[in-house]
Amino acid sequence: MKKIIFLLSLCLIFMGNKAIASDDEAAINHVMDGFHDAAAQADQERYLGYFTEDGVFMGTDDWERWPLDPDLKAYVAERFKGGEGWTYKSVERHIAYSPDKKVAWLDEITVSEKWGKFRGTGVLLKQGDMWKIAHYSMSVLVPNEIWFEVSDLIKAAVKKRDMDKKKE
Repeated sequence: MKKIIFLLSLCLIFMGNKAIASDDEAAINHVMDGFHDAAAQADQERYLGYFTEDGVFMGTDDWERWPLDPDLKAYVAERFKGGEGWTYKSVERHIAYSPDKKVAWLDEITVSEKWGKFRGTGVLLKQGDMWKIAHYSMSVLVPNEIWFEVSDLIKAAVKKRDMDKKKE
């Protein structure tokens, strides 16, 4: 009888942890899907509301590091003021957690009809019962078979930009 009670206890503990992970996964998916939807709807308040107070968004260019306050807030206000945002839909997402389940990190593949595929990576913090984005970074996905050509284009663009800056 003790063995049965012990085994049942282990099952309940395992199932409880699985339920917590499932609840957190559903909540994080809800945050991330809402984040992308808010951008598509140019909903500034909702979009920025997904970030922690010291959240950071990393764009695809080397200079694009946007702390929430003031840089990302100013950029989003300007970009969304015409009622147009940007549309990226997640088609694949992987989530992992710290042992205490208060930090999560994710990677996802997003697709834009206009621009193609990107990789998003993020860190989310559990604040009370809510998950908030502390860091989100987008990178352009480049197929390996065209990497050399893309690399040459990038180097040339950066060199030109640097030369233009020196002329100013």
